Amino acid sequence: LCFPQKLWKMLESNQFQSIWWSEGGKCVAIHEELFKEEVLGRVGPLRVFATQSMKSFCRQLNLYGFTKIQRDFQRSASLPEFLAEEAAVSTHSKILYYYNPSFNREHPHLLERCKRRAGLRRRAPDALEVEERHPSRSPDG
Repeated sequence: LCFPQKLWKMLESNQFQSIWWSEGGKCVAIHEELFKEEVLGRVGPLRVFATQSMKSFCRQLNLYGFTKIQRDFQRSASLPEFLAEEAAVSTHSKILYYYNPSFNREHPHLLERCKRRAGLRRRAPDALEVEERHPSRSPDG
């Protein structure tokens, strides 16, 4: 499975306490410290993602079009979301919220739109571009 499919499967299972649907299924909420332990700390055949680093996991979210959003402290309407958020706040833990318009619990068909964006690479301009702008500097000229 690709990254968004694995993430979806995690959110839909009752196996993980550190990650859940928030905002009525429009956002992914991650209890950061518990997630590091419960998900990223897995090894061997139980491993979910290729990384054990929260920074790398967040980079994957960004590459697939998720954006981190800030939450005001208005509580969720659904009981499971409310309880998860209350537990996290009571332990002074950090909850991260990520949003992607194509990652919505009510519209699973949109999941196929979650494509990995090409990474931006910094590189020197092609030699051909330099030649075109400065023909007198080309080896033949």
